[in-house]
Amino acid sequence: MFGRETRMLLRHYLEQGTSKSELARQLGVSRDTIHRWIRDGELDRDLEVDEVRYGPRPPVVTKLDRYKSIIEARLATYPELSAVRLLEEIRAAGYDGGYSQLKAFVRRVRPLPVPEPVIRFETPAGHQAQVDFARFRFAWGVRYALLVVLGYSRLLWCRFYPRQDMATLMDGLEDAFRYFGGVPQELLFDQMRAVITRDLRLEGGALVRNAEFLRFAGHWHFTPRACRPYRAQTKGKVERPVRYLRGNFVYGRTFLHDAELDHQRQLWLDRVANVRLHGTTRERPRIRFDREERFLLQPLAARGYTSLVLDRPSVSPSPRGHVQPRAMVTVEKRSLTAYARLVGGVA
Repeated sequence: MFGRETRMLLRHYLEQGTSKSELARQLGVSRDTIHRWIRDGELDRDLEVDEVRYGPRPPVVTKLDRYKSIIEARLATYPELSAVRLLEEIRAAGYDGGYSQLKAFVRRVRPLPVPEPVIRFETPAGHQAQVDFARFRFAWGVRYALLVVLGYSRLLWCRFYPRQDMATLMDGLEDAFRYFGGVPQELLFDQMRAVITRDLRLEGGALVRNAEFLRFAGHWHFTPRACRPYRAQTKGKVERPVRYLRGNFVYGRTFLHDAELDHQRQLWLDRVANVRLHGTTRERPRIRFDREERFLLQPLAARGYTSLVLDRPSVSPSPRGHVQPRAMVTVEKRSLTAYARLVGGVA
């Protein structure tokens, strides 16, 4: 008998009306053979083959089976136990199997972690501002945006600088205080080296603050505070504006140089950022600030802070974004004889 494909082809020709004599002649067999195939159901037997059905495989017994209930009970009580720790425990109970099958089983049965609720830290009007830097790359170079946001009203100030250092931070904060018309009682930072030298709180110690920045804070009468390590969500009021600045102001715009960037920044703060409907407070930051926070800020200092160790940063770069060259110092040229006279030497 022919193969399955030939039988299907014969069945097709018969269904199309081809005569048995013609089929017999093409195949080189007698008409009786064709009749016998039809009578015995040879042409239809491919349609009657039942699908091969496979039953469930019997479970494979492993060395880990006896200890699975122990592992599940331990994970139910302590869901963060590592597979290494569990291996030590079941080895003590007699397990002599491998680590890989234990790790795969732990991955399957470990309870999903319950996410910690995000606690929103709200502060009274005039009490706190949050501060952060964000890095941006423009056609003429990298710039660092310093952002300051008042915790109660969400009023935002920002400015772009060529560096991220203490002199930049001090200059920006003074400009922010003037923009707000006052000074909040405390400023919250995220482990900035310009503010925090070391943070030993996780070791039972305290913050070690930068002495120069403490003098600056004393001049403006605010208390510098730092987020705890790995708890940056306490500073979310400024981290969300960083994303907002990146997506709403910088992204999709073209700036020619620093001067235009600074001009557009001022317009954006006054016409967009501080007059939009804020997603959390459901109020416009400028209106909320003018109504409830402006008069609770501390008054501005009579003058800016003068540092004896830091130079003030350049905040008005040239239109091309380059630092203006310093003026050349002219040195009078004298002969060696003239210098000898000055020191009482040969005339």
